[in-house]
Amino acid sequence: MKNGLFSLSPLLVFVTLYLLTSIVCGDFYKVPITVAFLAASVYAVAIGKGPLRHRIDVFSRGAGTPQMMLMIWIFVLAGAFAHSAKMMGSIDATVNLALSLLPGQMMLAGLFLAACFISLSIGTSVGTIVALTPIAAGVAAQTGASVAVLVAAVVGGSFFGDNLSFISDTTIIATQTQGCKLSDKFRVNSFIVVPAAVVVLVLYLFMGQGISSPSQLPAVEPVKVLPYLVVLVTAIFGLNVMAVLTLGIVLTGAIGLLTGGFADAFAWMQSMGDGIVGMGELIVITMLAGGLLETIKAGGGIDCIIRLLTRHISGKRGAELSIAALVSIVNLCTANNTVSIITVGGIAHQIGEKYGLDPRKCASLLDTFSCTVQGLIPYGAQVLMAAGLAAINPIEILPALCYPVAIGIAALLAILLRYPRRYSGN
Repeated sequence: MKNGLFSLSPLLVFVTLYLLTSIVCGDFYKVPITVAFLAASVYAVAIGKGPLRHRIDVFSRGAGTPQMMLMIWIFVLAGAFAHSAKMMGSIDATVNLALSLLPGQMMLAGLFLAACFISLSIGTSVGTIVALTPIAAGVAAQTGASVAVLVAAVVGGSFFGDNLSFISDTTIIATQTQGCKLSDKFRVNSFIVVPAAVVVLVLYLFMGQGISSPSQLPAVEPVKVLPYLVVLVTAIFGLNVMAVLTLGIVLTGAIGLLTGGFADAFAWMQSMGDGIVGMGELIVITMLAGGLLETIKAGGGIDCIIRLLTRHISGKRGAELSIAALVSIVNLCTANNTVSIITVGGIAHQIGEKYGLDPRKCASLLDTFSCTVQGLIPYGAQVLMAAGLAAINPIEILPALCYPVAIGIAALLAILLRYPRRYSGN
């Protein structure tokens, strides 16, 4: 037990360097998270057992597993697709289409619905917030409605897609670490969060009476929304995620060249290249985290964590609660839902195997609880971004954040009530 606890000390190094330094500085982005992971990884190799070359080999084995490489390939394709679609004009087209379909006097619910649709299409909460928050702030200025409430609807809706989208990094990581298909995780996750989204939508319908839609919107270009729709539909029907993203990239290029979204093929390739480069930090974090956890595992740290978390567990319900608690705590420390899933995904998988949990539900719980915590911390990138774009204090947004609270309650009930039954066992 003592050796196992000591092998966990690299996690303490990471938390100390990243979390405590950020609190002291008052800025959760003061220390780059890649540097924090690098320092913890170097320390992990330094305290490992055996010759230095053996310790490096252990770390490298964890960083370069087939699972890690598959994840990185998906990140590369997702980055190429997401950025090329953005540069082609798909995000603007999707935003304009969503807003043009919103009925009058339902702007609050409509903004939430638009954020849900856009985030589900583009797979990023931050991108959705960047696209819609200025609109929400403008509507508030025109109508006298609360800017915090309107922005909170956008932030909440952005986590709908972050939690469910087939091209969301959290979904990709959750499914890869648990060994299940994206389409299967989507189905299980939908059973848990869609009822919560419906409840929040109804609540916003009542809260938003009297707020009107913007009077002027740019012309809608539906053809530019097509890549997102094709990716969404083909992924739902179970097509391999790499094939889905490749199809999306080709379709984006074709539409962009035909509509003038790209000046030429070189502009299309440049946008793909920029998107791939933009995934660089996430790829580095993924590899460092994989190596770090393999080193900790070799020292008995993973077994130690499982023993500590599960020593009072007597069944599946307790095992699922331990996974939920683990990812939530790590998310509080890192302020990054993607990193939290990367960090605890392997541990969650081992807990799941020990207690016979369905990997599809484990992936859903990892993703949902990380999104819940990420949506409710004032130092998270999403809330900070929204507050900055709307020129308000992040704390003002928190009381109006209905959706992260709703999915957290829904996920907790899914554990306690063993729902969905098909994926929960006894």
